[in-house]
Amino acid sequence: MEIVIRSVIVYVFLWALLRTMGKRTLSELGAFEMVLLVVIGDLVQQSVTQEDSSVTGGFLAVGTMGLLVLLTGVVSRRSEVVDRVIEGEPVVILRDGEPMLEVMRREQVSLDDLAEAARLEGHERFDELRWAVLEADGRVSFIPR
Repeated sequence: MEIVIRSVIVYVFLWALLRTMGKRTLSELGAFEMVLLVVIGDLVQQSVTQEDSSVTGGFLAVGTMGLLVLLTGVVSRRSEVVDRVIEGEPVVILRDGEPMLEVMRREQVSLDDLAEAARLEGHERFDELRWAVLEADGRVSFIPR
């Protein structure tokens, strides 16, 4: 039972940590950040199972985390409020060709990041865009003028 309780605590901690880290997608992570994620995985495993290296302990930890992911998904689909809390909301970061610097700073998106995303979508200049929206999953959607 202790492993289940530890799993729930670590799940909530990881959810809060990832929400505060911003909306970057895995494809945007640098090498150091990828290594850090692997290290976090090992540290989480140690904190959840402590000294229990049994197969049962592993099944309980992974099963609890998997069940929490499923429950979170079910609750998110049934409640818009819960979905916004868990997944986040899209945020407008460019309006009528003008980057919204304060919003971008809060969302940890640099002008370089925005310009790169625009170029990848075939947009050369911000002034040809009506909107840029930072989606909840970290992608940027562009609506041209």
